[in-house]
Amino acid sequence: MISEKINKGHLLIAEPSILGDISFNRSVILLADHNTEGSVGFILNKPLPYTLMDLVPEIESSFTIYNGGPVEQDNLYFIHTIPDLIPDSIEISNGIYWGGNFDTTRDLINEGRIAKDSIRFFLGYTGWDAHQLEQEMNANSWILIENIYKQTILKKSSADFWKDQIKELGGDYLIWSNAPENPMLN
Repeated sequence: MISEKINKGHLLIAEPSILGDISFNRSVILLADHNTEGSVGFILNKPLPYTLMDLVPEIESSFTIYNGGPVEQDNLYFIHTIPDLIPDSIEISNGIYWGGNFDTTRDLINEGRIAKDSIRFFLGYTGWDAHQLEQEMNANSWILIENIYKQTILKKSSADFWKDQIKELGGDYLIWSNAPENPMLN
């Protein structure tokens, strides 16, 4: 359902007209925070060719790392649905949490107590200064929708997530659901 008011926990779907933008073309972003100072989000559907143990050798896990956005790509972030296991987590909304105690998280992963579909790791994040996201919304760069998936959003396949969201919007968006990523190469 398309939303008019920006809130943390909502999803931003990149308008099909965003072409040639490596970071945001066909992106689906979970807004982790939105306030008068700005907004923070994580791109949910851009897996990178790295695993968690590639970046953190003391963690024995093949969890995929995702491109969270173009800001601070040398930092690792995570969202999850298990605040009862990871202390110091911050609720985004609908049972989805941001961060928490990394040492505990590392230990739980090594013990096999965290499932792949209950946590997602990102290099970098997406950030907007005060009112910047609103300006981009007014410029029709993003479609704002409610997160109807709630906690199960981490179980969604990244490969077709943008395409599926565009299909659900229907109408004029349907033609874009089968268009190549770069229509100029068609």
